[in-house]
Amino acid sequence: MKSSATVPTANAGRYMVQLCKHFGHEVPASWNDHEGKIVFEMGEAALRAAPETLMMVAQASDAESLARLEQVMDSHLKRFALSEPQMDVEWRRGAAR
Repeated sequence: MKSSATVPTANAGRYMVQLCKHFGHEVPASWNDHEGKIVFEMGEAALRAAPETLMMVAQASDAESLARLEQVMDSHLKRFALSEPQMDVEWRRGAAR
């Protein structure tokens, strides 16, 4: 199962690196200037930073794991984006766009 979220932010690269570094202390994570990947026990998160958006794609084997992965990515992104309290993360189930 797969879902995706495209989050408008001028800080996409910074948030992507923060997420990868943060989770990289506990699970495998890799990143470069524009893309990152975090491998959790429940599934994988792929990230892509563009100048004005952060794209997140979550993939897991079942709906419960996917929902948990979405929640983890959402809550941590919002924690790092305290200067953007209006940030809205809307996950869309199905293929990444």
